[in-house]
Amino acid sequence: MRGLYRRGRALAARALGRTKKGAPKRGDPRFPDWQTILDADRAIWDEARRRAATGPAVLIGSTVGGYGAGSVFESMLSVALTLRGARVHTLLCDRALPGCQRAEHVDLPDPSVLVEYRLQERLCDRCYLTGRYHFDPLGLTNHRIGDLATKAEKLVARRLAREIPAEQIRSFVQDGLAIGDHAYAGALRYFARGDLDAEPLGEQVLRRYLEASLLMATASTRLIRREAIQIAAFNHGLYVPQGVLGEVCRSLDVRVANWNPAYRTSCFIFSHGDTYHHTLMAEPTDAWDTLPWTPQMEEEILAYLKSRWGGSRDWIWFHHEPDEDFAAYAREVGMDLAKPTVALLTNVMWDAQLHYPANAFPSMLDWVLQTIDYFKGRPELQLLIRVHPAEIRGTAASRQPLVPEIERAYPQLPPNVFVIPPESQVSTYAAVANVNAAIIYGTKTGVELTSTGIPTIVAGEAWIRNKGLTLDASSPEDYFAILDRLPLAERMPPEQVRRARMYAYHFFFRRMVPVPSMVPTKAVPPFKLAIESIEDLLPGCQPGLDVICDGILQGTPFIFPAESLGVHDV
Repeated sequence: MRGLYRRGRALAARALGRTKKGAPKRGDPRFPDWQTILDADRAIWDEARRRAATGPAVLIGSTVGGYGAGSVFESMLSVALTLRGARVHTLLCDRALPGCQRAEHVDLPDPSVLVEYRLQERLCDRCYLTGRYHFDPLGLTNHRIGDLATKAEKLVARRLAREIPAEQIRSFVQDGLAIGDHAYAGALRYFARGDLDAEPLGEQVLRRYLEASLLMATASTRLIRREAIQIAAFNHGLYVPQGVLGEVCRSLDVRVANWNPAYRTSCFIFSHGDTYHHTLMAEPTDAWDTLPWTPQMEEEILAYLKSRWGGSRDWIWFHHEPDEDFAAYAREVGMDLAKPTVALLTNVMWDAQLHYPANAFPSMLDWVLQTIDYFKGRPELQLLIRVHPAEIRGTAASRQPLVPEIERAYPQLPPNVFVIPPESQVSTYAAVANVNAAIIYGTKTGVELTSTGIPTIVAGEAWIRNKGLTLDASSPEDYFAILDRLPLAERMPPEQVRRARMYAYHFFFRRMVPVPSMVPTKAVPPFKLAIESIEDLLPGCQPGLDVICDGILQGTPFIFPAESLGVHDV
């Protein structure tokens, strides 16, 4: 699968149609040709920009132009917001940062490229020109990170990044901003690891991300103050530079809206204030548990959850032709299906470290190893560990896979512990269908587990936590006390299952907002813009886009009213 992933990236790069300088060619079907689109509606667009000149100042903080999915979606969003009267500003990195989200080990396997400040020659031209291709034709107010920091400020950032003691980098705070924490997150993402311990150049790369974080903080602070930015919308809300941008915005009382592509085809998930990885944990239950629940809604969510076994209604999934004959797998590995089995579902190591704050355990790896150790003393139970397929099939394949970590700690696994590796085609859903209980750290699968009545123990900060649907552990003592209750006498009670399905409906159909003009490509970027004219982006044309723009401009919830408008599989 690693080879397939790399070939896919290479094919995608060729398909982007780069010129010699690295910019996409006009007419490339993967990217919107905004010059042609806007020329066809020039009078409408010019009038919209004229009216928006006195509107609220909204920053579309793309920053990383070479993140194709972000540039496609955020250029469309810039147009849609302008049509609604917003005075849109855009922001790109103009080769200014020595480390950023776009740098991934799969593309840049030699970390000395970052250490020796060679990122510009390897990556930055193409990234910057891709961003300019999307945003320059809009004729909006465009900003560049490099132009927003003085030469003296750049020298200070480099000096600080060089001089701060290594052990103090992660906790480094400047002007109340957690600069070091964002730098550490950026370095982890580059290496695709849960820590930097095994990387000889880990500290030096971390220092480049620290320098980038300091520069981003300086540049975005100046931009926000100078232009009186009121609202900022940008992808992820994590990593470098977006995580730093969010930190600065919040410190200056700028409203933040973050987004990510959602699982469902042509859907996106937005959140106020921070990345949805964090905000969903604190979402009040009255956002969903007062829904007027109907048999039709239950039927719709159950049908969708079943479709996730093969991903037929999603554009993000990790199994291709999953093997649903779990009984055959159990016979092959020597599992006794008559014995109570508890499933443990993991996250990708670096992903868990960045997205989900530690709760009962300091890290996901610590949780896994302590759980194995516990089950070693419970021979009457079986522990089935399903390693997340995204370790090898995700956007950034993990370079700290879980199976070797387990093997180092347990050269010989206890006879009642079984591991399904990430490359296995065994269906996760089939594997857990008949378990006594499931244990999770931060995986989204908790939403699906509870919807089928499987008792679920949460050891990390999964979104299903704190909703009255799971057994939540806040300390190792809590966690092992819950495990001591295994095997559980029964599955979740019917009323609790009903509430779990209400939350699943809310999560998959209401928080995942459909934007039909974004159609899947089954390539990179995973979607493209499909509109006849910019009139397709006007209010009233796409209810989901209205929800998103209203949320950005007015602060209303990013919730699509699927219960009244219907569930649209766009």
